[in-house]
Amino acid sequence: MLMNAASYRKLCIANILNGLTEGLSKYSRPTRVALIFVVDPDDPISIFDPQGLLRGHESKLEDLFFVNGSQWRNRIKENILRQPKGHLIPENDLELSGLISYGASSSDFFYQMWFTEHHPDMCSIHPTERWLEQAASLLVHDYNTHNAPINSSDYVLKNFSLQAIADNIVDIWDKHLEFDYKIQIPLILNDILNISKTREEGAWARGVLFFADPRRLGQLSFLTRIQEHERPSVSNVKHIRKLLVAVERSERKLVSDGNTIIGITDSPVPDYAIVAEFKGDYGFLRIGTEKIASFFDGGFHSTTREAKMVELEELLLDADMEIEASATLFRVVSHLVHRAGHARHGCTLVIDLNEVPIRLSGHVLDPPLSLLEPKNIDLACSLLRIDGAVHLSPDNRIHGFACLLDGKTISWENMARGARYNSALRFSAGNSRIIVVVVSADRPVSIIYNGIEINAFRQWQPVYQYTPELIRLEQYLNGVLL
Repeated sequence: MLMNAASYRKLCIANILNGLTEGLSKYSRPTRVALIFVVDPDDPISIFDPQGLLRGHESKLEDLFFVNGSQWRNRIKENILRQPKGHLIPENDLELSGLISYGASSSDFFYQMWFTEHHPDMCSIHPTERWLEQAASLLVHDYNTHNAPINSSDYVLKNFSLQAIADNIVDIWDKHLEFDYKIQIPLILNDILNISKTREEGAWARGVLFFADPRRLGQLSFLTRIQEHERPSVSNVKHIRKLLVAVERSERKLVSDGNTIIGITDSPVPDYAIVAEFKGDYGFLRIGTEKIASFFDGGFHSTTREAKMVELEELLLDADMEIEASATLFRVVSHLVHRAGHARHGCTLVIDLNEVPIRLSGHVLDPPLSLLEPKNIDLACSLLRIDGAVHLSPDNRIHGFACLLDGKTISWENMARGARYNSALRFSAGNSRIIVVVVSADRPVSIIYNGIEINAFRQWQPVYQYTPELIRLEQYLNGVLL
């Protein structure tokens, strides 16, 4: 049965937003998406924000769309007249704090601006921008083609990470290189993932492989080249995995022209070459020295794999401490957490903000160990490996280690997180002015204060279970719920 035009177009928007949300949530972490749009030039401004992403930005949105009157509409109308029918014209970023956005206008769909979250641990926002750009293009197509097979757009956006990265690389090369490139970027990105999943004698890949345009290979100084007729194809991942043994844990690098392995060099990586840095069961993709994405578990991801701990920094700034002292404490804790993460072991840090540190059951240090002395940092990192918590005060001194954290049972414990996490919840709930940082062996970092994990990830919820109504932006700004 055919649905009416209004229902179909509403479903188009919900379907694309759902696919975009799921795809970005796999690429980064649980992520929300929102859309502000105007279909025809004189239509009211509408919004679709089923998870409240834009709440808190009402004042800025009102200034952008209503205080300035019709100036923005007139500008878009003039721009559309200069372009071919259906051509997407990029719109300026609205610069909302903590958000990534991409907007476009066209004769077929007057205005749209997509928004998603800017997670603090992202290597680069540009692949995400390309993802939003793809959503904008698909929306124009689906919205104007009644009863089109819109499920294909949902599928594309759920699985767009590799193509988003490839589009980002193409944009960089178009901007900086003066010649047409011959490397098939999606193919080598897929080869990089396959190499990262291939073990050699039980070991994961380590070392650097970079891809340079064949016309720039003459600028490199090779330690050795492989005879042309024997050069292995990059798609022969088992062979490439074996060759990486020759460059692991060194300044040497494998060099490819995008099709085969040319040889080995210790020269610096050329500007704008595609670099795959294999670091065991994970790695990083770069353009020259700029980090684009990480890769692990058979896919690309946005994370730098470094805990940013923005929430901890905010807690310390709000504490009764001098700004310089809170900044120093944050740097010390961040260093300890990153060292534990790189060493792949769990640990617990108790940051005691009380004037007189509380007494914990464990090994008490006399005198406390100052972490402002560089020689003590390695010792502190070793203490983190011992079962129990490390007790730290605002003056950057360790008062104890192997400390036991106890407390009364609380109703919001999470048995899936293990004893270290739940002990921290209980202890924090029963002790004020205590921040507990829990590092799990598989890298997640939890910041716990007053018994609450303040940096807990939101769980992604599909939009299609219930599709809210599209409402006018003016209503949204006045507090109307979707």
